[in-house]
Amino acid sequence: MPQLDTSTWAITIMFSLITLFSIFQPKLSNFNFLPLPYFKPKNLIYSYYPWTLKWTKIYSPLSLPQHS
Repeated sequence: MPQLDTSTWAITIMFSLITLFSIFQPKLSNFNFLPLPYFKPKNLIYSYYPWTLKWTKIYSPLSLPQHS
C-alpha cells in the first residue's frame, strides 16, 4: 500500500493562507467601523412617559396565593 505524499502540504497551506490574506485584507481595510459609543449623562436622555409616573407591580403566577 503506497504512502500518502505530504511533502507538498506545507507549501500548499502556506500559499492558501497568503491568498486568503491578500483577498480579505483590502476588504477589511475598506470597511468602515462604527465609532465607539460615548456615554450620555442619564438626566439628559431621560424622558417622561405616562407609564413612568405610575407604580405597577407584575405578579408572578408562582407568587400568588394558592387556590385549592
